[in-house]
Amino acid sequence: MRLTGGLDRGRKLKAPRGLKTRPTGSKVREAVFNILGPAPDGDVLDLFAGTGALGIESLSRGAKRAVFVERDPRALSALRSNLTELGFADRSLVLGRDVQSVLSTLAADGRTFEWVFVDPPYAAGLTQGVLEELGNLCLAATGVVIVEHDKRNVPPDAAGGLVMTNRRYYGDTGLSFYRHPKEGAK
Repeated sequence: MRLTGGLDRGRKLKAPRGLKTRPTGSKVREAVFNILGPAPDGDVLDLFAGTGALGIESLSRGAKRAVFVERDPRALSALRSNLTELGFADRSLVLGRDVQSVLSTLAADGRTFEWVFVDPPYAAGLTQGVLEELGNLCLAATGVVIVEHDKRNVPPDAAGGLVMTNRRYYGDTGLSFYRHPKEGAK
């Protein structure tokens, strides 16, 4: 798995063998960043980060800082190794905890994020609860949440005050983009 853009384009990311995470494929990552455009001035949050491909890709493309949340010890080891090897450790915070508890802590600290990547285990049914928390607590006013999912587990059109503004499919992989509704928009 290689980075698809930015200053570190083409550099390889490590993923341990047998890991149960599904790294986001190159085509899907490239599509995400083509849709998002230039990196934001604010922070990026990578939930269910696995080996960190989406957050690391954000850093490579110019994001100032990224927070990664992952609880699997082997994925955490690969994530930390990737950040160190690519020179991004000083611009990153890695939290080895459950996503729901981290969101509450980040919100209590007043943290908000411009880009939030959500890539939970497809069958776990976690997306709606995470969207509720993000919309109410952690997403910047101009921010966007990007949810990766499969065709069988499509997230809702709205949750937590966020509305789905774009949905695309790349093979069996779906991407749904959420934002706060614009003032006065219906």
